[in-house]
Amino acid sequence: MKTLKIAVGVFAFFLLTIFAQAQQVDAAIGLGTVSSAGSNFSDVFTNFKQSLRGGTFMSFSGDALIKGNLGVEGEVAWRTSKTLYAGALPYRPLFWDFNAIYAPRFSKFFGVEALAGIGAESARFYTGINCSGFTGCTNYTSRSHFMGDFGGGLRFYPFGNFFVRPEARLYLINNNAEFSSGRAVRYGISLGYTFGGKYY
Repeated sequence: MKTLKIAVGVFAFFLLTIFAQAQQVDAAIGLGTVSSAGSNFSDVFTNFKQSLRGGTFMSFSGDALIKGNLGVEGEVAWRTSKTLYAGALPYRPLFWDFNAIYAPRFSKFFGVEALAGIGAESARFYTGINCSGFTGCTNYTSRSHFMGDFGGGLRFYPFGNFFVRPEARLYLINNNAEFSSGRAVRYGISLGYTFGGKYY
């Protein structure tokens, strides 16, 4: 647990350093859903593959533009409610990623963003209480897979620095053996605020 606290502290310091040098910082909260290949029910007992599709996903994102319209971005998105794996085991998928972002603003009312990066898909299976010396006790076990992600969005500024952002993300998940596909698309809408930056 001490190692985890040190790692989180170092990461927080790194982020604060980036934000201190940023010309613009954006923060947003969003809702959406995920689309992916359907479940494979051909043989539930030996070859079942659950689909990642469906459900409501909540997301938090933030970016810092460091040089012109270029910067870094981070995001986490998770299914707001549990669903059943193979109709029996409760689980919840979660995606997190770090990206390079290009986010020009063309006028007082409109901007765009494009991003690409890496992260992980983590599926939390709720199997009862599990304890370990490193993480303590939880009521789930996780299966995590490395992923690449690509995405973009349109930013509409209806008033001041508040923006509405329709968005989409493509997740390319490595060795996603528990699910029917290594590809998933999350799309939705976010509400956010821009701190600093160039205004018209």
